[in-house]
Parts: sequence; C-alpha cells; structure tokens
Amino acid sequence: MANKRDYYEVLGISKSASKDEIKSAYRKLAKQYHPDINKSPDAPEKFKEVQEAYDVLYDDQKRAQYDQFGFAAFEQGGSNGGPFGQGFASGGFGDVDLGDIFSSFFGGGRRRQRASTSPSKGEDTLTRIRISFMDAVLGTKVTIPVTYDEPCSHCHGSGAESESAMTTCPYCGGRGTISAQQRTIFGVVESEQECPHCHGKGKIIKDPCHTCKGEGYTRVKRELTVNIPAGINAGQQIRVQGKGGRGSNGGPNGDLYVEVLIAPHSDFRRDGNDVHLDVPLSFVDCALGCTIDVPTVYGDVSVKIPEGTQPDQILKIKDHGIKDLRSGRPGNQYIHIKVMTPSKMSRSQRELLNAFKDQTDKKDSEYAKWRSRFKK
Repeated sequence: MANKRDYYEVLGISKSASKDEIKSAYRKLAKQYHPDINKSPDAPEKFKEVQEAYDVLYDDQKRAQYDQFGFAAFEQGGSNGGPFGQGFASGGFGDVDLGDIFSSFFGGGRRRQRASTSPSKGEDTLTRIRISFMDAVLGTKVTIPVTYDEPCSHCHGSGAESESAMTTCPYCGGRGTISAQQRTIFGVVESEQECPHCHGKGKIIKDPCHTCKGEGYTRVKRELTVNIPAGINAGQQIRVQGKGGRGSNGGPNGDLYVEVLIAPHSDFRRDGNDVHLDVPLSFVDCALGCTIDVPTVYGDVSVKIPEGTQPDQILKIKDHGIKDLRSGRPGNQYIHIKVMTPSKMSRSQRELLNAFKDQTDKKDSEYAKWRSRFKK
C-alpha cells in the first residue's frame, strides 16, 4: 500500500467534502482519464485510481473505515476487499449512472432498438365539441375546423419526385441504423445508432418532390362535418378516420377522435337513456286527479294524474326516453310530481278550504296518525 495515494488527494477534495462534491469530482476525472478518451499510457491506471477512490469515499461505511484505519481497512482480512479486488460487482458506484458517463464517451453507448423503415400509422388525436341537450337526443351535424398533415397528393408521402428518385441508403443498406463497436473497460460494447445519412428512413431521396419539397406531406386546414348520432351521451367519442397525426415512411395518418360534451337542459335531466322531468301541480289537481299535457323530448304527451297523487310521486311515460345509440330502443320518461301550495287565496277560496277542513275528522288525519306514534 506504500505507493497508493490518499483517496481524497486522488479526487482533489477535502476530507469534509459532501457526497455531491465527491460525485462531481469523480465525474470530471473519470471523463478526463477514461482510456477511450485519453490515449496516454498512464490513463488506464489513473482511471482505475479515480474509480477506486470514488468507490470507497462515496460509500458512507467504507469512508468511515478509511478515515479511521486508512488503507489497512481494505487489506486482505479487512472488512471489505479492495474495489478492484472484487471487480465492479462491489456495488460502490452510489447513485452515479455509468450509462450517463459512458454515453458521453461512446455517443450513446447503450444498444438501441433498430429503427423501423416500414410505413407506420400516425398518432391518434383528440378534440372536443359542445352540443345542446336536444341535439344529443335527436342527433345533428357539426362543422369543426381541423388542421392536420395530409400525405402529399403528388408523392403519396414518399417525399420523392418519382419512384426512381429514391434509392436504398448505401450506408445502412436500407436498415435505417448503423452498428458500431467501442472498446471499454467492460470489454467491447456494440451499439446501434440511427443512420446519419438517411435519418433512419433507409432511403435517400435524390430528387425531392416539387409539391411538398421532400417532406412527404402538406399542412392543410379543413372544415370537417361530423355526424352526431341520436342518443349520444356525454364523454362518448366519434372516430374520424385519417384526420389525426401523420404517419411515417409513407404510412397513413392516425385518426381524429371527437369527444362530445353536452350542455345541460333547463328542465330535462338524463339518466342513461331515461329522462326525468319535474311537473308542478296544485294540491287540488293531485287530490281530485286530472289529465295534463306533459312535454317530452319528442313532443307533448297526454298524461292522466290519478286521484290522490302524493307529493314527489313519480309517474312513468313508457318509451319516451332517449333512443339507445346501438339498439335504437328508447328509454322511459319519468315525471316527478311537485305539489304547489298557493301563497295567496281569495276570500271564497279560503272559505271553501275552511269548509273542507271542518268536514275532515281530525282524529283520522295523517297528522293525527303521525303524532299518535309519539304518545305511546
């Protein structure tokens, strides 16, 4: 151990250095002395020395042992083997990402997925529209402005003036990627990178399309008419084929999804395919019964109110709800009876009510029955 330099001296830091300072010093020196960057004869040994110092000082336990016992803490029989005696499996790299460091050495370093040169569909896109309650019930047509990339009508997305104006990339052989091998301290690392000549397409255009200037697409603005089917519900989407993001390598556009938002109605309420409506009636109409015209989403319907109808009683009008989007089967409409008590009455009305009250047996009134439960 006589020839070994102090680890703090190797990294050029003080004994009170923080972990961030240790990491920063290590990264700087590792790049400086890496054998693939520095071709001097002593670079490998210096890089090994830097790595060994970092391996000990960044680990809190090893650092404490080193501060107390020096190099003797890592001699044979000590608590830990030296960093390179155990190889890189010693686990002393802390949270430094070696991939980040090596990527700066090798231009990417890690093996990459092979680029696809075949046509692929573009991404789907989403837009939202807001329609009225009745338009959702009955269906409608909506015109919306859209901007998207359309495959060039002349080159059909290839970007070339003609088929003969495009040739297979001679550098990558049409693969869209090139292979590279780099020597590292771990051995030979093979990487696959996007071909810089064809930019991953596998083809080189000799004569660009005069219409799109070699882009393969043109930016267009359109007024798009979308059919909104009867019965659509809030949050449902309508797919418009081919109006989404542009494809690659001549592939088709993605699709545009139009999400429908529905404005609430002032009176009708929707629950699935059923419709609910509050109907105000006088207590006389509820007591005696009557026939009324009730609005539905398809027009007025005559409804018989039974004698003795109670407040908040619910009556059903069958098959007058919203038609199911798939089956076309309609839901029902439910009317909620809201009994209204007059706030002002004429003298004759008051006299009639008093006469009714006098003829009512107080012992049989609903109030009397309810109140009697508390006297038991």
